[in-house]
Amino acid sequence: MGSEWVQGSRSAKAEINLQCERHRDTIQIATLLNRTMGEFLVRELSDQRVPMRRLSAKTLWLAVGLMIISINLRPAIVAVSPLLSEIQMTFALSGAGVGLLSTLPLLCFGLLAPVAPRLTYRFGSGAVLLGCLVALLCGVLVRSLPALTSLFLGTLLIGIGAAIANVLMPGILKQDFPDHVGLMSGLYAMMLSGGAALAAGTTVPLYRMLGQNWHLAVGFWALPIALAIVLWLPSRALGRRANAFDQRRPSHGLLRSSVAWSVTVFMGLQSLEFYATVTWLPTVFRDRGTPSETAGFLLALVSIVGMLGAFIAPWVAHKINDQRLGVAIGAGSMALALGGLLVDPHHLDVLWAVLLGWGQGSSIGLALMMMVVRTSSRDEAMALSGMAQGLGYLIAAIGPVLIGALYDSSHGWSVPLIVLLVLVGFQAIAGDYAARDRTVSAALAKF
Repeated sequence: MGSEWVQGSRSAKAEINLQCERHRDTIQIATLLNRTMGEFLVRELSDQRVPMRRLSAKTLWLAVGLMIISINLRPAIVAVSPLLSEIQMTFALSGAGVGLLSTLPLLCFGLLAPVAPRLTYRFGSGAVLLGCLVALLCGVLVRSLPALTSLFLGTLLIGIGAAIANVLMPGILKQDFPDHVGLMSGLYAMMLSGGAALAAGTTVPLYRMLGQNWHLAVGFWALPIALAIVLWLPSRALGRRANAFDQRRPSHGLLRSSVAWSVTVFMGLQSLEFYATVTWLPTVFRDRGTPSETAGFLLALVSIVGMLGAFIAPWVAHKINDQRLGVAIGAGSMALALGGLLVDPHHLDVLWAVLLGWGQGSSIGLALMMMVVRTSSRDEAMALSGMAQGLGYLIAAIGPVLIGALYDSSHGWSVPLIVLLVLVGFQAIAGDYAARDRTVSAALAKF
């Protein structure tokens, strides 16, 4: 037994070294971005008009806790993408069935968004966020069980936990960090992209290290969620004494706001693009002859570059009143990437991954920031967040299933990529309108 354990340990070490050698360029990019982001963040914190040292220790701990939660909101969803072929073979799922698996969390994001403000008013945002982490933990553990019903039930629980946490964040940032909206929105979006990058880049190596058992590979992500629960416990009373939230007036008034609808459509279309590509991009690369490990690391590269875009775009946009240039650059990058995947057979996959990552990262960063800067209070921010994420993610839920069905019917990736390319154009139009310097307050005042 001892010799087998030593041999297994050596094999695992050899596998790690092999993966690091194969993907040295990707790892160096991640390391460089990490170092650059750290230096940039230190300079930014020192240049804030309201120095961070004036914030209380409780507020700083709150910021750390929110970032820890944020980085755990995407790995449980993204981790299945690099292993879709293995999961599909295990349960004999069709392309539409795989798309449905990826769509379940998005349906939760859409249908449960209106519930989040009511839960916050009843229990406080700290306790609700703790409940979200527990739901994520249970979902990851249930999904790792070897049964088809467990696969979908666990995915449903993951969607419930992530959905409610998504809606709470903009309101918390608006209320607790009013002088650092750009910075905190960027950090939040960066943590979302960072969690996705971590899961995309390490799930396949974990799968091989764990005896090619995808159940263990996707179940691994319960560990960081459990750690986040322990670290968040001191903040579980956050928001318990918050002022009453007007649940009816903001949400009903927003339906009359063209600003709110433009933010919603922009959020929905960029999310559709993100989840459709997260679900199918590794399969696209693999069908083009790319090894599975390289496909996983290309997806990780998309997320790594997305971290940079998610942080920088809101930070820059908060310093100007008109964010249309950022929207245009993001949509243009995504269009170039999708067009490249459509016409280039194999040679420039790294370039397409970088462009796609920047476009998606900057778009989600701007969409999340708009939920804060297009409002004038916490209640408005939470209401707009509920509408934009609720209806927006229902739009996004179409993406994975639509792309899977188009692939099944056309027996190739040309038609799905063309459809995604067309939708980027509509995303740019909605984003251009949402990026203008206006708020939803005018529409609410008329209600």
